[in-house]
Amino acid sequence: MKDCEPIPADYFETAPVRLVVEVDVRATPAAVFACFRDAAAWPRWAPAITRVTWTSPPPFGVGTTRTVEMRGGMVGEEEFLAWEGGRRMAFRFTRSNVPVRAFGEDYLVTDLGDGRVRVRWNMALTPEGVSAYTTPWMAPLLRAGNRWMLRRFARLVEGT
Repeated sequence: MKDCEPIPADYFETAPVRLVVEVDVRATPAAVFACFRDAAAWPRWAPAITRVTWTSPPPFGVGTTRTVEMRGGMVGEEEFLAWEGGRRMAFRFTRSNVPVRAFGEDYLVTDLGDGRVRVRWNMALTPEGVSAYTTPWMAPLLRAGNRWMLRRFARLVEGT
């Protein structure tokens, strides 16, 4: 595990690699955030994740921490940069063994007013090593994978 670089406030708009996907969900903002808070739910919609462990007690907010274990022995220790219940959450890796210098995810939930919300997922990263060369070329495939996972998230929240 190594320390990751802190990310500036505009990182989700300026990172070298940004993977942005959206999905509409038949749910309330509260239901979406209930799923975000549920550690056991993450591996159900994001199969690359094998375990999520909150390392800060509730209530969750800015500064909350957690550890995410992923397939292949990858681990990310995360710190939340934003937590606006029902609207937005964002986090960054503080330490990781993933080949990135910096990594963060930003989730924006927009209430569409008719029993649906739009969830926008922005994954931003600064790859390093060999990944610095391969990740930009693989971005379309990675984006498609994130779109697939976000659809799984929608089905999970909708209970279908």
